[in-house]
Amino acid sequence: MAAATVQDHLSALPEAQRRITDTLLPLIDQALPGAGGVWHGHPVWSLGAAPGKSPVCYVKAYSAHVTFGFWKGRALSDPSGRLEGGAREMAAVKLRSPDDVDADLFADWLRQARDLETA
Repeated sequence: MAAATVQDHLSALPEAQRRITDTLLPLIDQALPGAGGVWHGHPVWSLGAAPGKSPVCYVKAYSAHVTFGFWKGRALSDPSGRLEGGAREMAAVKLRSPDDVDADLFADWLRQARDLETA
């Protein structure tokens, strides 16, 4: 059965991924309060009326890492060079431990991504 909420989805992850998402989630929730939902099988934060409408960012767990990505990630200022371009306008970063979460950098990315969707 698919997870109904972001918290249900993240709670079901293996411990290593859960430690990463437990570090990441407060940053996302601070920038995008109440915007999370499960869409296409993973957590997505959107500014539209439903998950996937005006999507801003997502979290997707893999066996060796957690991907934290942005729909308009290529438009974000990234002085760290950590964001890797993906399909269309997307970009993401792979997180292999909670130490990979840079609170200040990620909060800045989240602000930029949110502002791109509200402009």
